[in-house]
Formats: sequence, C-alpha cells, structure tokens
Amino acid sequence: MKAWLSQSGVDLQARDFFSDRFTKDELRRLIGDRPVSDFFSWASPSFRKLGLDRNDLDDDRLIAMMLDEPRLIRRPLIAVDGEVIEPTSGSERIISMLSDRLGV
Repeated sequence: MKAWLSQSGVDLQARDFFSDRFTKDELRRLIGDRPVSDFFSWASPSFRKLGLDRNDLDDDRLIAMMLDEPRLIRRPLIAVDGEVIEPTSGSERIISMLSDRLGV
C-alpha cells in the first residue's frame, strides 16, 4: 500500500504508534464523534487474552485500553487531510477507499 501511495503522489507521513504512542487527546481527536468501538480491534489476540465481555466496556475504558496496549487500536489508521477514514481491512479495499477520497 505504501508503494501505491507513493506512486499516486501522496505525501505519506507514517507514525509507529507502538514506539510513539498516542496521548488520550490525540486518540480522541482522531476518533472524533464516531464510535470508539469502530477503532477498537475486537479480533486482536491481545483483547481475547483479557477475557472481557465487550458489552461491559464503555468508551472511556476502550480508550484507556488502547492507550495502554496499542495492539488494541484497529489498523491501519489512515488520515487524509486531517480526517481519519473508517478503519477497514484488506489492501484492495483500503486502496479503493483512498482512490475515491483522493481522486486518483
């Protein structure tokens, strides 16, 4: 996907949020007014190991968990013009969404 972005003339700024972790304010700003649960990696082995019921977790707890364990942030987390696009999986789907969004 990085190669496609580069070939499309997109200015790519990558952040390794495992080593450069988000602050609570940054993560809240990225999520905006969308459901926090859309940005949480429910399928992550890190979440499954916890043995928690997802119905018992409110937004504040989800944010705290993602800050504590970045593997719980649904990836890839892609922002275009300062706005995070809906997290999705599959390179082809992501490229299609970005193509539409960027007009390439």
